[in-house]
Amino acid sequence: MGKLVLNAIACLLLLIGVGCTNKSESNLIPVQDFFAIPEKTNFKISPDGKQIAYLGLENHCKNIFILNLEDKSKSKQLTYQADMNVQYFFWANKDKIVYSNTQSPEDSLRLFAIDVHTEASVPLFKPIKRRLRWVNPIVLKDNSLLAAINERDSSVFDIYRVFLDGRPKQLLDKNPGNVISWYGSPDGEVRLALTSDSVEESILYRPNQKTPFKEIVTNDFETNILPLGFVKGSSSKIYALSNVGRDKLTLVEYDASSGTEIKEIFGHPDVDLNSTGYSNEMNEMVYAGFALNKETRVFFNEKVKQVNDRIRAKVDQAEIDFIDRDSSLNHFIFKSYTDQNPGAVYYYNVAEDKLIKLADLNPKIANRQMSAMEPMTYQTRDGLTIQGYITYPLHKDRKNLPVVVIPHDGPNGRVDWGFQPEVQFLASRGYVVFQMNYRGSVGYGKKFWVSGFKEWGGKIQNDITDGVMLLIHEGIADRNKIAIMGNGFGGYSALYAACFNSSLYACAISNSGYTNLFTYFKQVPPYFKPYVQFYYQVVGNPETESDLFKAISPVFHSDKVKIPIFMVQGGRDKFSSVNDANQFVQRLKNNNVPVQYIVKDDEGRRFKNEENIVSYYQELEVFLNKYLK
Repeated sequence: MGKLVLNAIACLLLLIGVGCTNKSESNLIPVQDFFAIPEKTNFKISPDGKQIAYLGLENHCKNIFILNLEDKSKSKQLTYQADMNVQYFFWANKDKIVYSNTQSPEDSLRLFAIDVHTEASVPLFKPIKRRLRWVNPIVLKDNSLLAAINERDSSVFDIYRVFLDGRPKQLLDKNPGNVISWYGSPDGEVRLALTSDSVEESILYRPNQKTPFKEIVTNDFETNILPLGFVKGSSSKIYALSNVGRDKLTLVEYDASSGTEIKEIFGHPDVDLNSTGYSNEMNEMVYAGFALNKETRVFFNEKVKQVNDRIRAKVDQAEIDFIDRDSSLNHFIFKSYTDQNPGAVYYYNVAEDKLIKLADLNPKIANRQMSAMEPMTYQTRDGLTIQGYITYPLHKDRKNLPVVVIPHDGPNGRVDWGFQPEVQFLASRGYVVFQMNYRGSVGYGKKFWVSGFKEWGGKIQNDITDGVMLLIHEGIADRNKIAIMGNGFGGYSALYAACFNSSLYACAISNSGYTNLFTYFKQVPPYFKPYVQFYYQVVGNPETESDLFKAISPVFHSDKVKIPIFMVQGGRDKFSSVNDANQFVQRLKNNNVPVQYIVKDDEGRRFKNEENIVSYYQELEVFLNKYLK
């Protein structure tokens, strides 16, 4: 064969190869598509079911819009914020909406009531540098609502009556210093309070506003009675989640006047129930929810169960989360989703059996093929069963693949099944994503939760390592191509692994990860003070256990880091300071460790600005391509 022919064949093969590469790259979903922020959010239906309010973008700011279900021509924009976003809102009644445009915890508290018909807006009080928590249920009484505000003392929240016509707010109950939660009853009175000294929690009850609170029960921080709401027709009986005398949080009916459990309604032998399912509008438990591999519900209200079944049949048995409903249970707003589809928000009319899509949560990827989030379990070295999830890249053999390990934040949190943009982005780039609910995660009972106490740098990290070793042993993971990344505690775990387990990982990514646990406690906001002793039990006491804190804080072990580090930090983060991150990064650079460092001064613990989010993941993609491919 002549040299000319060989050259021609070589050129042809090269062109084919280039064409394939370009085609493969062109099929990649752009980074920004995964993290697109929906244009319409926060859908809420009016109590009479005639209108839907939602947040939409106008002049680059979030404003309230009204969708009139009876006459579309009367739909309109309700607010006209030009320089700041509406952050949240709710229906006070069928005619009025309460909203806030407070931009951050450091910003002044600003609240307004607006008439949906006349569009007249009234400031509820002068802007103040304080925080507010509305008291549930939201009950309009004397044209006012109950709210807890830390105006008198930034570390405690007193009860106020806030008037929607702008009259001066009225102080009703001063916090004695240890109340961490107030609970209202259906008639608009505060009858329950939860106190804490960080070691023990007590429930207080009073039959009416004029009677002093009386302590009815006290438990240690491991034992919980979590009030959900009052039983219909009663001012003393409540629904609650309780693990008193049991390991798992169970739904019970409880007598708040005597401090006694009346009956157990429903529980699961393997997992805690979650706090969803109580209807403030109906004053009853609609369902009990719990998560094994995915969210499951047991319904107590037959009408809502029928609605649930009818809706699921219409959305191809996708998962649904009820977002809102009217007082008559004839109009529902819900979200439908799967692990492979971000889903959409719908309105459902029960009488007409009619479904209307209100918005796709991310239309840019709604019809793209995504990876399944597959449940898994494994045993730790000390015999504990850990539940987790593994997500494989599409169209690849499940052998010898690069892996990104993502421990969740918390650690008093958990990872749940569902659509996760970050996970799908990584899987689309060819990475296996491994997530686990290590010991100390919530949802698996008291014993499992407590087993993570003071194990931030111990058994929790072993749980993560044991899962990774399983992936290596089964041939799923390429031993030389494993990264660990996370946010908050997950970021701390990534840095801890870089310090003490560098041989297992090729690189580590920390987003607002804690580098110095001593300063972590010093930066606790005033309103977190009631929980400080509790965190001493969970993490340790920096004053009496300084050796432990020094042993597990990454900043004191930067000399042990042997792998590339990607650090991301928000300037407004309250728990992971820029100064700590700067110090850690500088020490790594002094040791010639490859470091990539992003600081966004206007961001907090999690980036909210879409441009910053996209920029971070674009740089992450380049970083992983360099060290994991």
